[in-house]
Amino acid sequence: MEVVQAVGLAVVTVVVLLLLRQERPEIAVQLTLALGVVIFGMVLGRLLGLVQTLENLAARASLDQRHLGTVLRIVGVAYVAEFAAQVCRDAGEGAVAGKVELAAKVVILAMAVPIVVAVLDAVLRIVP
Repeated sequence: MEVVQAVGLAVVTVVVLLLLRQERPEIAVQLTLALGVVIFGMVLGRLLGLVQTLENLAARASLDQRHLGTVLRIVGVAYVAEFAAQVCRDAGEGAVAGKVELAAKVVILAMAVPIVVAVLDAVLRIVP
């Protein structure tokens, strides 16, 4: 049901944005940002439930909780960077959006190194 509400809210916001962008582009950017925050708030409960489910599965599978936490942080960085890049694009700043995306990719790569090392260690332990 949240998706229907989010889509409805987005359609109404887009109509308002079409009217606002011509005369008050600075308010249009703020409205876009507000819409993103509201939609995120709408899905936050489901997101938290999903994280809890993943944590439970990782515990049952005896996986290292640090790696799951790292994966979740990586996903968070990707979502936040995508949101920020879209806001930059909405404001007409495509070059800034590209830099936000580049920074996020570097951060994600750095965060993933311990997981890659753990996987390689596991493979090396299996292979004689």
